[in-house]
Amino acid sequence: MLYFCCMRYTILILLPFILMCNTTKAQQTWDLRKIVDYAIANNITVKQADVQAGISQLVHKQSKLSLYPNAALSGNVSYNNGPSQDASFNIVNQGYFGSGLQLQTSADIFNWYSKKNTILANQWEYEAAKANTDKLKNDIALTVANNYLQILLAKEQEKIAQVQLQQTQAQLNYTRKLVNAGSLPELNASELEAQEARDSANFISARGNVVQATLVLKSNMNIDAAAPFEVAVPPVELIPIENIADLQPEAVYALAVVNLPQQRVNDFRLRAAQKAAEAARGNMYPTFSAFGSLGTGFNSRSSEVSGFSQSTDTIGSVNISGLPYAVTRPSVVPKFSKTSFFNQYDQNFRQAIGVGVSIPLFNGGQLRTNWERSKLNIRNIELQKEGDNQKIKQDIYQAYNAALVALEKFNASEKSVQASQRTYDFAQKRYSVGMLGTFELITNQNNLFRAKLENVLNQFDYVFKIKVLEFYRGQGLKL
Repeated sequence: MLYFCCMRYTILILLPFILMCNTTKAQQTWDLRKIVDYAIANNITVKQADVQAGISQLVHKQSKLSLYPNAALSGNVSYNNGPSQDASFNIVNQGYFGSGLQLQTSADIFNWYSKKNTILANQWEYEAAKANTDKLKNDIALTVANNYLQILLAKEQEKIAQVQLQQTQAQLNYTRKLVNAGSLPELNASELEAQEARDSANFISARGNVVQATLVLKSNMNIDAAAPFEVAVPPVELIPIENIADLQPEAVYALAVVNLPQQRVNDFRLRAAQKAAEAARGNMYPTFSAFGSLGTGFNSRSSEVSGFSQSTDTIGSVNISGLPYAVTRPSVVPKFSKTSFFNQYDQNFRQAIGVGVSIPLFNGGQLRTNWERSKLNIRNIELQKEGDNQKIKQDIYQAYNAALVALEKFNASEKSVQASQRTYDFAQKRYSVGMLGTFELITNQNNLFRAKLENVLNQFDYVFKIKVLEFYRGQGLKL
């Protein structure tokens, strides 16, 4: 009795953990929306694009700060030795310590809008970098969606292969009983055993394809290959798709040019190139600027008059009435003392202000070459934009044509499955009464297997091609 009570309490204690584990396991199932969101957030290529966009943003911020005046504070302390000139222009040969402090500033007054155009160019480059990140996100979304569909296709092929194997095994068991009873020769069972081996190999291969497709998806999502991963498997016939009649290529192209990030990237880069060309042209003209400076210094040998001392010097003597008298004169001797550090900084304080002009006369043709190169860069981006528009239009028309072909192939393969199934059903009935050989039965069974595989492949192919057209139209990806 005590044992059962302990077991009951143990089960009650472990039950929440069991439920939690089951919930966690259920949460491991990945649908397409979750796959796309995770891939966009964790794909390394997308992260690198985010970093490049951050760099472009820093360049833009720095170019805006270049409009403000430059300011630099510098200071120095030194020991000097050897012949030098003191404040009285006397040559002395004595070591001394010195220090200095200087504040300098400068600002451009007019530079033919070169800085302004550079700021605008960097702004459009930043916008292009952000649009390029969106483009890569779209690319990775389309890639993982394709990977997801490949997994669904591989799983369907695995199911068909498993059913095929089970049918062959059931047929082999039935035939083995007839062989043992003497109703059929051993050859029939041997042929079915060989077919069972082939079906087993097909099933193992299909199961390996599921694992391989899953590993490819994990790689694009930046998930550890050893991590548990299971995708949600919606029935392919329940995947919502647009009617192909609503996806006419010209209408899809008109929306693609407006909505796709690649076209925005080209637009932003073209604007950036145009502003960069204007900035390069402005650099060839004179630049007017204002400047100012404040400075002071200290010299350990510097001295100043700190007072005076008076004395009487005898310069001769005279006799007056036979008495000698000394002739004297007063003298004032200045007293010198070292000038203090802060007094020198105060006394040596100096200021300067002015206006300057910089005229580029000759620099090896560098400025003009930069301007000419920027104009060619504009033309190159225009051609890139035109080429991308042509390519996206061609891709859309090809996708539309591929969708039409896929739809026709899918409809034809459905009819083929129906016909193959009827043929196989008749063949199985005839085989069961001994009117059909094992080889003919296996042939009909293989025909049905291939028809089912081709039908599933055509169905997934059609769904994916419709999804590509929906993607170009700007509807995103949904399953």
